[in-house]
Amino acid sequence: MSSDRRPDLSRAGASRPGLAGLRTFIPAPLTAPWRELLLGALGVGLGLLCTEWISRHALAGQALWFVAPMGASAVLVFSVPASPLAQPWSVLGGNVISALVGVACHHVLGASGPALAAAGLLAVLAMIALRCLHPPGGAVAVTAALGSPTLESLGYSYAFWPVGLNSLLMLVLALVFNRLAGRHYPHQGAAPANVHRTADPLPSRRGGLQAEDVDAALASFGEVLDIDRHDLEEILVRAQLHARQRQWADVRCADVMARDVICVGPQAPIDTAWALLARHKVKALPVVDAGRRLVGIVSLHDFFLGREPAALERGPRMTEARRVSDIMTARVRSARPEQALAELVGAFSDGGLHHMPVVDEARRVVGMITQSDVVAALFSRQPAVAANAA
Repeated sequence: MSSDRRPDLSRAGASRPGLAGLRTFIPAPLTAPWRELLLGALGVGLGLLCTEWISRHALAGQALWFVAPMGASAVLVFSVPASPLAQPWSVLGGNVISALVGVACHHVLGASGPALAAAGLLAVLAMIALRCLHPPGGAVAVTAALGSPTLESLGYSYAFWPVGLNSLLMLVLALVFNRLAGRHYPHQGAAPANVHRTADPLPSRRGGLQAEDVDAALASFGEVLDIDRHDLEEILVRAQLHARQRQWADVRCADVMARDVICVGPQAPIDTAWALLARHKVKALPVVDAGRRLVGIVSLHDFFLGREPAALERGPRMTEARRVSDIMTARVRSARPEQALAELVGAFSDGGLHHMPVVDEARRVVGMITQSDVVAALFSRQPAVAANAA
């Protein structure tokens, strides 16, 4: 009795670990937009041009006014300004400390192979100890350890003049360039603050991924990863939100919004608006014109004075305004009926919103969504979402 022993071609690749290993040499696709990549390249060119020109004039008469490893520093501060290795202390501290180490190794061991190895080893250890790890610092240390007549004449001042000056100028240019490009530099990876100004984490960060989980994940790699801890946490949270939005993509605002919306006109007396809030037991009223187009919103807290810190110390008191237009909020965030409900979850959870008018193409109010509507939709739709995911 024979059996078919033809090889399973679909699993052939899995049985060849060598081929899988070769795939690791294929570069991963870049996820950053082309604008950011091109801006980084432009910043490197401008940064090196300006730093070299200023250094050459500031150090006129000296044979060494610029150090080559600044090219590597420029790539970091302009192309990957969010990297922990590209932050100001890493650039300035890493380069200066590495230069001092390199000069010391040259004085002790001369221009030799052991001097180069010792300079690289000790520079990395010093940068780790001082929390200023900066890859170009290794090149700075090796350059100093190699030595030259000019370097020997400068001695330890080489670490400050030109290395320190070059690094400082590069940082100033990176600060200006990145700010003009709309980037945050120096990069701060702190989690978004709670809009209620309390110590609690944002609702999207409660009950799911915790800071301890991120720390444990980073520790499990057993190696240094070039990413800020807070950035990694933010990436994971956004990935979770994106997955939930995909699961809830079929739920639209029109499916859950209230359609019989109580509105008020801008010229209505505030007593009328207050009576409507009390009668219908709602916390906000869309303010509409004669064509029912949205022009503002008025909520309970708009009836009180005392939002400023000085006034809050005296306690809230009723406003003396007489018309709704005097107390309403004119800038209103609104939604569209066809918009996915998942797109609004962040505004209601982390953004602190309690109500959002729904308008059509002509800005006419056609509905209202509140936090209660979002919670009700969550519980009523959860079984269906879970079934689809399965």
